[in-house]
Amino acid sequence: MTIPVGQLENPPTSTDGCVRIEQSGAVAEIVIDRPAKHNALTPAMYRDIATCCAQVNADDSIHVVIIRGAGDRAFCAGSDIKALDGYEDFWAWRNRDDYIPPILSLRKPAIAAVKGWALGGGLEIALACDLRVVAKSAVFSAPEVALGWNGAGGAAQHLTRMCGYGQAMRLLLTGDRFGATEADQIGMIEYLVDDGDELGKARDLAQTIAAHASVATQAVKAAVRSALDVTVAQGLKYENELMSLCFAKVEQNKGR
Repeated sequence: MTIPVGQLENPPTSTDGCVRIEQSGAVAEIVIDRPAKHNALTPAMYRDIATCCAQVNADDSIHVVIIRGAGDRAFCAGSDIKALDGYEDFWAWRNRDDYIPPILSLRKPAIAAVKGWALGGGLEIALACDLRVVAKSAVFSAPEVALGWNGAGGAAQHLTRMCGYGQAMRLLLTGDRFGATEADQIGMIEYLVDDGDELGKARDLAQTIAAHASVATQAVKAAVRSALDVTVAQGLKYENELMSLCFAKVEQNKGR
């Protein structure tokens, strides 16, 4: 979620938006396309994200996915607060279509290419990816507390694991905005790049990963994700099963 669009600097007036896929070889890009509203999300765009993620999972030609925002000013400003008025009551909100679970369901490695605003749900989308390539002028925030609620898209879960309990509490309890340099210092991002270089770096990184066997990169992702939830002994057993699967795939490709 996000601060109201009206509180952002120089908000344009267009309310159209969608989320779409662009593909080049083995790399797909999920593009959040509502630049006139800093790529703030509507419920229809939530469903677009789910559709795009399902398409990426189903397409064996796609090995890596990049998530980015259209335009020059924002990655994603989270949910458009005005659009939330369309929910009839709290029960409708509780049972809404959401966009973070589909991103977390991606089996292929996911890279966030972040520029400009990454607020509320935009921060949560970046955190839900496996790697973050961030322009130096990017601005992050989890402002939900100032609106009277908490974020529901994983900021507490991911920030605590990436940055530690204290940093997560500081960022989520204050709702303060923080820049890319600070995000880098607390361990939230993997690549800090000059403005305008974030997409190129993300694409280069995606090509490097996509050059490896997709079964191997998906196995690596599955193993690392499992480490967040299981004991070391359980994780070792799971890694062994994944490696056996990779070996079986190699043998199959050899025609044996």
